[in-house]
Amino acid sequence: MIGIDLIKLDRMKRFIERFGDRGLHKFLSENEILLVKSYRNAAGFWAAKEACSKALGCGIGSECGFHDIILSKTQKGAPLITLSEEVTQRFGVTALSVSITHDGDYAIAVVALESYLLLR
Repeated sequence: MIGIDLIKLDRMKRFIERFGDRGLHKFLSENEILLVKSYRNAAGFWAAKEACSKALGCGIGSECGFHDIILSKTQKGAPLITLSEEVTQRFGVTALSVSITHDGDYAIAVVALESYLLLR
């Protein structure tokens, strides 16, 4: 399955200006917040989590929340994505990959996932 999301950077900038770290904690863990260097990074992380929930086919909600989707980076700075054990098992996820890009006024993310449940 594939999920994609796009967010206007100014939307995240206004969100952070209004809610600060309290707002970031609504969708990012403490470790993820440490990786955020600007509102552009935060927007990319938001898009990645939304894209992941779309690839799962459920969106952000009771089956998969923002904190069930965990973002990190490789030593070279490329994004990595993992899921909580509960969500991994619920959806039968066997592989995940993510790509985040920024262009002009937007951050865009694509997530591809494999699931053994899709093979049934």
